[in-house]
Amino acid sequence: MNEKVTQYIDNTKWTQELKLLRSLLLELLLEETIKWNMPAYVYKNKNIIGMVAFKNYFGLWFHQGVFLNDNQKKLVNAQENKTKALRQWRFSHIKEIDKDLIKSYVYEAMKNAELRKELKPTKNKKPIIIPDILKKELDRNQKLEVRFETLTISKKREFVEYLISAKRDTTKQKRLEKIIPMILSGVGLSDKYRK
Repeated sequence: MNEKVTQYIDNTKWTQELKLLRSLLLELLLEETIKWNMPAYVYKNKNIIGMVAFKNYFGLWFHQGVFLNDNQKKLVNAQENKTKALRQWRFSHIKEIDKDLIKSYVYEAMKNAELRKELKPTKNKKPIIIPDILKKELDRNQKLEVRFETLTISKKREFVEYLISAKRDTTKQKRLEKIIPMILSGVGLSDKYRK
């Protein structure tokens, strides 16, 4: 058992429920680890399942869930038009955990990994259009502009999308103030999740 997984479970309101799911997953010869700051279960070096706890629910994330025969209609795509392969199985009570049914989904996911059924993320090749609020700041601050240009495409895209997703000008300004030090230090918005 991975100590970091134990800590994750113990720091949620779903402790009993996650312990039950964990014991079930460990019976299936999956390797337990932490990825993206949450428990992850790997089979033959392939990510199979993540275990998550949120305020209103806990669940399992099937990394290649799009390939599962979801006859019981348990899986959802949490981010339509964004997530291609990942599917979630959400629970709100321990009584919803059907061990045999979960095992059947996990075994199918393991079999799919052996068959190399996999959707890989596609690279976003759209040009990055710098919003005016950032462009003005880059024009005004040469050090910031130089540092921004040294960032990877994905980091630049993250910052741009973070700014343009704000609806109000005040929110855009607050977000700009947040990202300026991050740009200067070369830290991306999602770096803490990448390991």
